[in-house]
Amino acid sequence: MLTEQTVRELEQTARQLRVEILKMLNTAKSGHTGGSLSAIDILTVLYFNKMRHDPSNPAWEDRDRFVLSKGHAAPALYASLAKAGYFSRDDLKTLRRLGSHLQGHPDMNKTPGVEVCTGSLGQGLSQAVGLALAGRLAGKSSRVYTLLGDGEVQEGQIWEAAMAAAHYRLDNLCALLDWNGLQIDGEVDKVMNVGPLGPKFLSYNWHVLEVDGHDVQAISRALADAEKTKDKPTMIIARTVKGKGISFFEHKASYHGVPPSDEELDRGLEELGHA
Repeated sequence: MLTEQTVRELEQTARQLRVEILKMLNTAKSGHTGGSLSAIDILTVLYFNKMRHDPSNPAWEDRDRFVLSKGHAAPALYASLAKAGYFSRDDLKTLRRLGSHLQGHPDMNKTPGVEVCTGSLGQGLSQAVGLALAGRLAGKSSRVYTLLGDGEVQEGQIWEAAMAAAHYRLDNLCALLDWNGLQIDGEVDKVMNVGPLGPKFLSYNWHVLEVDGHDVQAISRALADAEKTKDKPTMIIARTVKGKGISFFEHKASYHGVPPSDEELDRGLEELGHA
């Protein structure tokens, strides 16, 4: 259970990271706004409350690992890594520039704190399964977390990885699903209905939890529950709002891969109290 002070601090951190996301996307003039904003509360709890990691030593062997399977939400990851101290906040201004270490999708060869290269949707859960299995074989107590997109779970490789995770009883693996209901072509249920996801993962012998993906207390409780679960991986289905935090972006698939204009940036910063 998080204290009221910790909840306030995490919520404030999430607001700050939303500001960074808007600014870097506006500067880059390209990138993915909606899914970065919907995922940032989850990343805030992971990086600033739950995961064991050391920005001064990104290769620390006993660190927890995070895989951003929905790699297009890289702005959310980069904002979190900069806030945590993996690299300078000023680097965020170079998002998507030629020669920058902050590419449009995460690159483990260039960016401190990035565990694996992601962006080809459907592959991140497989990579997380491999990391979790490797950690067990090495006798490590570290955990592996991965964030999936709801449109992404339309990919068949996700379900192959889900079978493997359950088969190997990877209780050191926790997947979180950013369930905002929208993908680039519109509503997930209309493009390719993937529901009911809870019963599906249960049938694959996963431990399944459903939470409000913008409630840091609920996210924290679910992560604690996952850590106590033995002999099976955990799937946390996080109900979120695409574009969360900016009223004119919320619930709109049209802002999946569109950066904020100068006017939208000003309006967004005002809504976040950073005008």
